[in-house]
Amino acid sequence: MYLEHFGLNEPPFKITPVTDFFFSGANRGEILDALVYAITDGEGIVKISGEVGSGKTMLCRMLLEKLPTNIKAIYLANPSLSRDELLYAIADRLGLDLEGQRVSVILQNLQNDLEAKYAKGERCVVLVDEAHAMPLDTLEELRLLYNLQVGKHKLLQIVLFGQPELDEKLSQSNMRQLKDRIVHHFTILPISQKVIHTYLMFRMRAAGYKGPDNFSPAAEKLIGKASHGLMRRVNILADKALLAAFVENTHTIKEHHVQAAIRDSEMTPMHKWSTRRSLSMVGGLTLFAAILAGAGWFMGREHQDALTIDQTPAVVSRSAAMSVAAVPAETSPTSTAAPSTTLDSATPAAASVAPPQVAAPANVVTTTQPAAKAVVAPSITTSPEKTNATPSRPAVASNSLLQQRLDATHAMLSSTSKGSVSIQLFYTENAQPERMEGFLKRADKLGVLNEIYVLPIRLNGRNAYRTIFGVYPNSDAALNAIASLPQRYREAFAPTLHLLDNSQKMP
Repeated sequence: MYLEHFGLNEPPFKITPVTDFFFSGANRGEILDALVYAITDGEGIVKISGEVGSGKTMLCRMLLEKLPTNIKAIYLANPSLSRDELLYAIADRLGLDLEGQRVSVILQNLQNDLEAKYAKGERCVVLVDEAHAMPLDTLEELRLLYNLQVGKHKLLQIVLFGQPELDEKLSQSNMRQLKDRIVHHFTILPISQKVIHTYLMFRMRAAGYKGPDNFSPAAEKLIGKASHGLMRRVNILADKALLAAFVENTHTIKEHHVQAAIRDSEMTPMHKWSTRRSLSMVGGLTLFAAILAGAGWFMGREHQDALTIDQTPAVVSRSAAMSVAAVPAETSPTSTAAPSTTLDSATPAAASVAPPQVAAPANVVTTTQPAAKAVVAPSITTSPEKTNATPSRPAVASNSLLQQRLDATHAMLSSTSKGSVSIQLFYTENAQPERMEGFLKRADKLGVLNEIYVLPIRLNGRNAYRTIFGVYPNSDAALNAIASLPQRYREAFAPTLHLLDNSQKMP
């Protein structure tokens, strides 16, 4: 009805998951890349949980598109299956005609087919949407299917998408065997108020809108408050607000339009995530973000909206000794493709699903050692600088703050004791001394310049910078120090623990 009025090609706030409208901010892009990595290069059952309307199904659909062609995805949209129905559904997706066969025959045929696929370099993964609604017996059958293997290699991987009730279900004593096999757990949190503007304009521009930003700050604030940051609710309210503005023949969505949308919507109060719970889930995504960086997944990607979009923690909880949650990410001195302080909302973000440049959300320790030596424990992984040649330092003015901090970093690395840890704030994809100089001037005004260290690195064949904060004797001390970072850093970046290497040579 209002498409022509706003110059739209299609409705921008459809609640049906459409991958063209996938929003990679608020760490959704990071979670997606981490999922792809977990499925292609890892083992173990993966669980993604989030409130109703937080974007789980959209993430699942994006995962289906992103998986390599050698991975056969078996998508189960209806979780209310019995054990036998589950086996038939999987067999059917694999093209096996086993209708009416005994369970033992089905299992043997599945094993044979999966082994044949494995021999050809193919793998299979079962994606279960709305897994919280799956009967306990069926969940147990999934565990048994996960046990299928050839030699030391699992033949079938499993990814569970569900509401928080799934966690409660898995906490039951008779589910402990399945829970113990969940190696990676990602929690999708509601998007924060600071991300609402970018999300709204991302959807508008993905739908063809070419005008100026048309949601007033008051309208955006009310949408964020009324929706509690749940994307589905944001979409509903934004859609109705557009309609209200259309009826008034105006192109600007104001607070009273959103108020009309709220009155027209019946939204039940949602469970509020407590600060304590959010902080306690500082976890597994950080491991993956660092691993992906080490593997080159974050390299050479122009992340358009991510730096200013991502203010909401995408969380991962403890599982198999890996536990931590992402802390908000924000603006950093980045490559020329990335905005320095604010997002250019006239630039469509639909084409990018790249995660923020920040290497990893809080708590994973990264190291400059080569990967083979770095992965000493599940919470320690590599950093990306060793994926290319030793970095050569870009030309820097001798009297600049950047040169001062480069020299300070060299001195620090020469004297730091083994096992020391720093807090990584961000790393750039392209070394631009002038932008780093601006960041350091702001750090000086904050009174924390002497805590900032800058490591030249190489990313995707380019000179780049890794920016870290402070030096701490161990990871516990560094982790505690994250809470004491300047507020703008906590809101802006996704702090990571970075293992210092006193053998590293500064270029």
